[in-house]
Amino acid sequence: MILKNGTVLDRSFRFIKADVEVRDGKITHIGKIDSNEDVVDISGKYLIPGLVDIHTHGCGGSDACDATIEAFDVMSDVQGKAGITSFCATSMTVPEEQIERIFKTVKAYREGPQKRASVIGINMEGPFFNESKKGAQRGDCLKTPDVDFFRRLNEVSGNCVRLVDLAPELENSIEFIKAVKMETVVSIGHTAADYAIAMDAIENGASHITHLYNAMNGLTHRSPGVIGAAADTNVYTELICDGIHIDASAIRAAFRLMNDRVCLISDSMSACGMPNGEYELGGQKVIMCDKKATLVDGTIAGSATNLADCMRKAVEFGIPLETAIKAASYNPAKSINMEREIGSIDVGLDADLIVMDGDLNFEHIFFKGVEK
Repeated sequence: MILKNGTVLDRSFRFIKADVEVRDGKITHIGKIDSNEDVVDISGKYLIPGLVDIHTHGCGGSDACDATIEAFDVMSDVQGKAGITSFCATSMTVPEEQIERIFKTVKAYREGPQKRASVIGINMEGPFFNESKKGAQRGDCLKTPDVDFFRRLNEVSGNCVRLVDLAPELENSIEFIKAVKMETVVSIGHTAADYAIAMDAIENGASHITHLYNAMNGLTHRSPGVIGAAADTNVYTELICDGIHIDASAIRAAFRLMNDRVCLISDSMSACGMPNGEYELGGQKVIMCDKKATLVDGTIAGSATNLADCMRKAVEFGIPLETAIKAASYNPAKSINMEREIGSIDVGLDADLIVMDGDLNFEHIFFKGVEK
């Protein structure tokens, strides 16, 4: 297949006029292609990489915590139709036996046919969190970081935990980071850590921040906290850009501070793509009204917005289009060391591609070169 005459977002994340050749699920050539065999004319359209959501719990009425193949089929289908071609199934702070069921199901799903979007691994969000910043996580299932606990569950998953999140102020955190940093990416989140503790964690191998601003202390002039440590280092930072979790000004500030280290995420839960009503997140009742999802006590409980709409919202907030797309594709892929497989338009990468019009509507979505 040759996607011809498009405005292509190249590997430098600049728009260029080019043709893109796809063979056997991979991008094989970018540039002027004279062949007229198997051509798809995309004149007047953008060609961008498929989006990569490294932090999503669910959508379409299903959740990773359901731990069923049927639930993952729904998530793969709904995510894929929205232009998210790859995603990390994200767990919650729930009992160990439930985490084990989730991880076994992810392994089984990855080994079989996936409906549309690819489950590229697991984001293990919990249970190593500070109770004071637990948000919508279950307080009765919280634990201090435990290397054996992590490795036991990672093995069950087929060693596909791409991210493990923790509060670095907890006992054993630094030892945990040192032990597992070569096995997975360690992310700081749901934490009351100050600047010094966050810096210690980063210096010892943590390289990622879970949903910046949310479930952590704010940045002030005498107490910069995790946000200040992220700004002073080279860690990747997740950002929920649904227009609810974070004000537009704070979104712009994060891009100025972190630039190419911002990873847009959805943090979506089962209510994403569904009508207003009652849903569930990690065994807790969630009420979703007009895309705002909360626990019964009013605590924000994930989002009801997909990553593509978060990207569009970032553009609405004043983030340049190229920057917003990169933050929803290449940056998250790089943050979990998958940039040589997915996340950009480059020779040798998977042909996960989106044809987009000038109003940021997705007209065609290709999964490894196949439109589904």
